[in-house]
Amino acid sequence: MSARIHPTAIVEEGVIIGDRTSVWDNVHIRGPGTRIGSDCIVGEKSYIAYGVEIADRVKINAMVYICNAVTIERGVMISASTTFTNDRFPRSTTPDLSELRSSAPDEHTLPTRVREGATIGAACTVGCNLEIGRFAMVGMGSLVTRSIPDFHLAVGSPARSIGCVCRCGEPFLRFSPGAPPPDQKDIACSSCSLRYSVQDGRVIELNPPV
Repeated sequence: MSARIHPTAIVEEGVIIGDRTSVWDNVHIRGPGTRIGSDCIVGEKSYIAYGVEIADRVKINAMVYICNAVTIERGVMISASTTFTNDRFPRSTTPDLSELRSSAPDEHTLPTRVREGATIGAACTVGCNLEIGRFAMVGMGSLVTRSIPDFHLAVGSPARSIGCVCRCGEPFLRFSPGAPPPDQKDIACSSCSLRYSVQDGRVIELNPPV
């Protein structure tokens, strides 16, 4: 088995790509140190920096920018035109403007991790030094400036939780933006019947699939 690489894609030395992964037209994947797992899709015109870790079965749509220090766990979906960042206070030059700052990672480079099963909607901007939780969902056009808990649905600029979502993607609980979700001992997804408990804002799976 091997990856499928479009002839217009640029894959630099030191990049490892897993079996059955498809890299589409005009993608640029920097090396060294970038790892992309098996059964992934990297959509056209996307950019992946060096040192990025992407696990198995990840979908990356068109025109996505993934910078250094980003880790993406298995089963994540990143929709079109999403941009990741890794520096809260970026500058082009040294303070005296005499030379360009290096693009290499330094003490200002902060990590971001997207946990398994999460979805990031189209045209989102994701800050740094944060996590997007397991099976969380970020609505399209959102600006993510703080971590999002597991199974939470977050929207807006800045993104705030407005509900909880099932593994299947359907919301099973809604609440006011920024408010803590109400406690629920046992609540079922109306679409797939998976069940959850919500305690102090934390979502607990009661019958996760094996």
